[in-house]
Amino acid sequence: MENLSVIFLIAGALILLMIFLYFVPISLWITAQFSNVRVGLLELVFMRIRKVPPSLIVNSMINATKAGIAVTTSELETHYLAGGNVPTVIKALISADKANIPLSFKQATAIDLAGRNVFEAVTTSVNPKVINTPNVAAVAQDGIQLIAKARVTVRANIMQLVGGAGEETILARVGEGIVTSIGSSISHKAVLENPDMISKLVLQKGLDAGTAYEILSIDIADVDVGENIGAKLQIDQANADLKVAEAKAEERRAMAVAVEQEMKAKAQEARASVIAAEVEIPQAISAAFRSGNLGIMDYYKMQNIQSDTDMRNSIAHPGQSGPTKPRE
Repeated sequence: MENLSVIFLIAGALILLMIFLYFVPISLWITAQFSNVRVGLLELVFMRIRKVPPSLIVNSMINATKAGIAVTTSELETHYLAGGNVPTVIKALISADKANIPLSFKQATAIDLAGRNVFEAVTTSVNPKVINTPNVAAVAQDGIQLIAKARVTVRANIMQLVGGAGEETILARVGEGIVTSIGSSISHKAVLENPDMISKLVLQKGLDAGTAYEILSIDIADVDVGENIGAKLQIDQANADLKVAEAKAEERRAMAVAVEQEMKAKAQEARASVIAAEVEIPQAISAAFRSGNLGIMDYYKMQNIQSDTDMRNSIAHPGQSGPTKPRE
């Protein structure tokens, strides 16, 4: 029983020692003191209570102190509790200081909390990067399409990283500038002969205004000839005119057919009138005989004249037989 009591006492003492060392990081405090970082042991205990990792704060303080960056543990704690990345901010401050780039702790923390990688921004400011634009198609005034691709060299603008537009805005503005430059060219050959005219015109527009970057140069990497848009539009217009002309011709043909049918109907009507008039001839002859206005000799003369007319018609039209019929 005595042995068990001793074991329990030793285990309890070890647990209490571990808890003490967890809340009172003596080794970390010693490291800070030897690195000339003035941080109290009680302050480290309070960091643990506030759920701030003391090792993160102390190591960041050591790096900043060795680099000559003036920051306090309170500032680092505040940034950590706000959701910031403390080591990244310290690395950015050290890089900016070595590169003679003006960057304060307040600016760095604001950039970090805005969701941008402040260390990458400083790196880009020191070492500019190249952004490749997608293929941009534009049409010159002679109707020839050109497809251009550009390389945009930019560096970060530290002062406008918070609230400044990103790479997408740069690419959109450069693409718009390329389209405007090519569209204002009288001939596509002029663009092919002197492609740097595009970059000069685009750079004059100040496309980096309001963005987080500063455009250093715009280089036209490639210019290819696309379709003949002018000829294609003319062909489409000609096809449209052809369809309009065909529609009007069909309208005129339909009107002509209607007029022809109307004339045929009138001809049939006139023929019916002639037939109706011919039916009255025998009646008129009979009436003339009865009234004495027509004699038998007059009738024979009329028959001879009719026979004469039929003979002449048969000679003039050999394939026609019988009495002459009026033409349709």
